[in-house]
Amino acid sequence: MPVTTRDYEARRAPLSAVPTKVNEIKVEETAEMLLYEELAKARIQDLEEGVRAQRVRGHARAVRAAHRWSRVARWASKRSQRLQN
Repeated sequence: MPVTTRDYEARRAPLSAVPTKVNEIKVEETAEMLLYEELAKARIQDLEEGVRAQRVRGHARAVRAAHRWSRVARWASKRSQRLQN
């Protein structure tokens, strides 16, 4: 009877690197597929967050540009009124 874990592992048959059953192959393939799926989801989420941030920055830029053009339009309107009088 084995006394320690090391003794038990030494008496066990060595494990082969190649899976012996079809079910083991399917489990490994499924685990690998799930890993790649999780990586793909994480990348997609990162891209979506980047796009959202870019849209926010673009919206802020558009607001500033609209404000600037409204000031220019107000100035031009006042100037034209002054020159017409």
